[in-house]
Amino acid sequence: MSSSLPGVESLGDLAGKRVLIRSDLNVPLDGHRIADDGRIRASAPQIRELVDAGVAVVVCAHLGRPKGRPDPAYTLGPVARRLGEVLARDVEFVPDPDGTPQTALAVLENVRFHPGETSKDDAERGAYAAALAGLADAYVDDAFGAVHRKHASVYDVALRLPHAAGQLVRREVGVLDRLVESPDRPYVVVLGGSKVSDKLAVIDHLLPRVDKLLVGGGMCFTFLAAQGHDVGGSLLEDDHIDKCRELLASGKVELPVDVVVAAEVTDAAATTVVDADAIPADQNGLDIGPKSVAGFAAALDGARTVFWNGPMGVFEVEPFAAGTRGVAQAIADLDGALTVVGGGDSAAAVRALGIDETAYTHISTGGGASLEYLEGKTLPGLSVLEGMEQ
Repeated sequence: MSSSLPGVESLGDLAGKRVLIRSDLNVPLDGHRIADDGRIRASAPQIRELVDAGVAVVVCAHLGRPKGRPDPAYTLGPVARRLGEVLARDVEFVPDPDGTPQTALAVLENVRFHPGETSKDDAERGAYAAALAGLADAYVDDAFGAVHRKHASVYDVALRLPHAAGQLVRREVGVLDRLVESPDRPYVVVLGGSKVSDKLAVIDHLLPRVDKLLVGGGMCFTFLAAQGHDVGGSLLEDDHIDKCRELLASGKVELPVDVVVAAEVTDAAATTVVDADAIPADQNGLDIGPKSVAGFAAALDGARTVFWNGPMGVFEVEPFAAGTRGVAQAIADLDGALTVVGGGDSAAAVRALGIDETAYTHISTGGGASLEYLEGKTLPGLSVLEGMEQ
């Protein structure tokens, strides 16, 4: 698909014109402090390129889920300030999601403060898109993390302006295409996170294409239950046990052989490592154990293509971070392989755990978008750029 996405060069000479760029600035916050600026840094190159070419740039983006009305908890003010620091330029913050910028580089307030952004009503969404389109001569979508949403600033604006895909979106799609269409082998996928239900569609789509599927995180306990094991108080989706049993029959799925358990999720929790088939009834599985880390590292050894999405445990709490750290480092240590980190919590874990980001071929900015693309779904924000409106 990447080859059919029009790049910014397709818009011709933009010098002296104004471009609306949809960026992905949906960063995690601790109050009003940015906890991880990875998406800001990833968005900066395309903005910088346009500004350096003499283009006036209006950046629009979302943050969180403020439900169509202003919410101070989700203001983009701190994000605009950080973007200015990354770009080493003055950035105007426009405190209105459809306000009028006064300078050559501006960030609009959170587009989700406007009810038209996420509306299911085409007319309401279109009216807001028209207001945004009125701010510019052309539109660039560089927000891969939002392309799976049929929102005004992602889909409808592109119907109203000459449009192109930004360099980040094109790079993301190019990498993901390699995972689906032409992966070098051995090809290993590592999946974690809390719910197996969130990953079943991508497993169905990828399992015929991969050599091994390593499963950790909270989702592994439904697979362990499918093997007939008692998982204590661990996360369990009973209604997906039969599907997990079916997937295990492929012979490609590898599960943890030991897990870290505790009665509570705290920094001071008393932890124990137990075999995966011997989880006490009053304990919760909260991370994969050291034997599992070693086993997953061995399964990854020699891989030529790796896709990883989802942590191996509750990595935000130190007693349950070792599994994610160990597997992330094993992937980072692969020499010459295509290694793709599937955004979301996985990307956050890489930075939180102090692993060198440059050790991976690609760290996606879009967790949900990456998964939906790998599921084979049509993503509205990409289809409209290709001229195949839904």
